[in-house]
Amino acid sequence: MSHVKAGGTSKNNRDSPGQRLGVKVSGGQKVKTGQVIIRQVGLTKRSGVGTSLGRDYTIFANRDGVVTFNTRRVKRFTGASTGRTEVTVI
Repeated sequence: MSHVKAGGTSKNNRDSPGQRLGVKVSGGQKVKTGQVIIRQVGLTKRSGVGTSLGRDYTIFANRDGVVTFNTRRVKRFTGASTGRTEVTVI
């Protein structure tokens, strides 16, 4: 006969894997066409010349070249302007 009382079921034992977001290629590095440069949630960094924005806000290269990061002023909905990082492939 068991000497341990029945344990209840656990409800909070689920966990999802990480999404592996972030910068995949640093500034000054070479990229090929279609290579992912940044994976992000929302439009924290903008795509510039030589890059495109995916449906899930992934920035990827449109052509072979070297990645550069620079800041750009962007107007917000309120009219205030803030700096945003722009990714380009030259």
